[in-house]
Amino acid sequence: MRATLKTAAGYLSTLVTRYTPLDLSRPSLEGIFNVLPITNSILTSGQPTEAQLQCVRDAGYRHVINLAPHGIENALPDERASLEALGIQYTHIPVDFKNPTEAHFAQFCETLQGLGDTKVLVHCAANMRVSAFMFRYRRDVLDEPAERLLDDLHSIWEPFGVWKKFIATPPPDPEAQA
Repeated sequence: MRATLKTAAGYLSTLVTRYTPLDLSRPSLEGIFNVLPITNSILTSGQPTEAQLQCVRDAGYRHVINLAPHGIENALPDERASLEALGIQYTHIPVDFKNPTEAHFAQFCETLQGLGDTKVLVHCAANMRVSAFMFRYRRDVLDEPAERLLDDLHSIWEPFGVWKKFIATPPPDPEAQA
């Protein structure tokens, strides 16, 4: 619960940065809201600022996957154009916070697997959507033990409602697909 409250408060600070002259962000990878490295090539976070996108590029990241819908409160005006100007590829999979679907998850998995070893930043508004998607991806695709993955997930938030159900969805049975 503490991580969920921290994430909610942090999200509000991103809105202060977005809508007032007061900038509470730091132009660094570590300064991105709710940043959480997963591997040497996968970084997750909440919404980065324009200045932080330059840090993403400078750190060697060549692709960004955004799971937040268009028009979310702390979104950049035109993230795709900002990233293209930096030479970074962009994939947008807009996930409604109230309705994450298996189709969204399948598209996410296909995109992430297609990137191979390319360094990728996966973000949404607050790293809540992303942390749940990464939990399932690591459990279902990379076959990592769920017990170990819960620490990363719970460092961001403790999913509730539709998200609790989403992460509880069992991995597909390989024998049923054969």
